[in-house]
Amino acid sequence: MEASDRDRDPDGRARNARPRDGLGRPLPYGAVGVERQPEGVVRAPDESLREAQRLLDEGKPFHAHEVLEDAWKSAPEAERELWRGLAQLAVGLTHALRGNGRGARSLVKRGARSIEPYRDARPHGVDVAGLVDWAERGAYLDAGPDAAGTGGREGAVLAAPERTGAETGVDRAVVGGARVLRLRG
Repeated sequence: MEASDRDRDPDGRARNARPRDGLGRPLPYGAVGVERQPEGVVRAPDESLREAQRLLDEGKPFHAHEVLEDAWKSAPEAERELWRGLAQLAVGLTHALRGNGRGARSLVKRGARSIEPYRDARPHGVDVAGLVDWAERGAYLDAGPDAAGTGGREGAVLAAPERTGAETGVDRAVVGGARVLRLRG
């Protein structure tokens, strides 16, 4: 058997070096793509949420899903379903933005079921109730394939900031058809 020219990681697993667009779709070799998230990065929960939120704010739910997937793989057993569900919600939004409503519905429903048991606990400040409501209303389907970066639609709430005074102090951004709340930090 001949040695392969394929791109491999240090453990010998194949990597896909093909460039990708902002929604994770493969582009032709030689095209300029969006920088991919490094895989296997272990972050503290708050750091994972901040990074995922930043990527959602930039209209990159596919990349946010990769960060949340790393958190899922490294989380303690008691939190794995939370992180898995958050990753599924992000990739569901990715499918909606790609125009794949059926795939979006399937992944968002699965994600909502995974996070539902955490509804009252609000782990790491995640607004689980708001996310489940967003999923049940099907608001992500309003995103559509041409909505990335256009804003103006109501959508997902990833995490809630600390409440201050009479106002909530919520800093809202509408990106990729999803309204997201930013973590303070």
